[in-house]
Amino acid sequence: MDKKVAGLLNDQINKELYSAYLYLDMANFYSGRGLDGFANWYEIQAKEEQDHAMLMYKYLHNNGQTVTLGAIAKPDKEFQALSDPLEAAHEHEQYVTSLINAIYDAAQEARDHRTVQFLDWFIKEQGEEEKNSADLITKMGLFGGDAKGLYMLNSELAGRAYSAPSLQL
Repeated sequence: MDKKVAGLLNDQINKELYSAYLYLDMANFYSGRGLDGFANWYEIQAKEEQDHAMLMYKYLHNNGQTVTLGAIAKPDKEFQALSDPLEAAHEHEQYVTSLINAIYDAAQEARDHRTVQFLDWFIKEQGEEEKNSADLITKMGLFGGDAKGLYMLNSELAGRAYSAPSLQL
């Protein structure tokens, strides 16, 4: 496996775990405001990010690479308005997409076809993540200013259930 690609994947493990930590912080923000549905949505989002980190961890090990784990940074976002975490999450997903794209580009450049194929799932996943985060912003804009609308949106988000990824390594 190309050393640069392995290093980028190893670094991405930390970034995925940071993402989980960031989403847990967002869940904490909403829990503190009595919005258990929003909290549920971000708790599940945190689990998904942990899954992404573990997929990369296992992929590296399955390809004879050593994984080096670094410290996970404390989330640095301050939230005031109910829409602040939604905006921050969308911005963060766009950032993660750029990171995955950079790893994909490096794998293509190294002609590491196995890693390119592995990353195909993450490319698709990031498209879904960006759409989901954008949809939440839209829904909050449409319904969040009205107490009944916010209640219904919170109830909708409370119905989200965790589903483990189906990527085969």
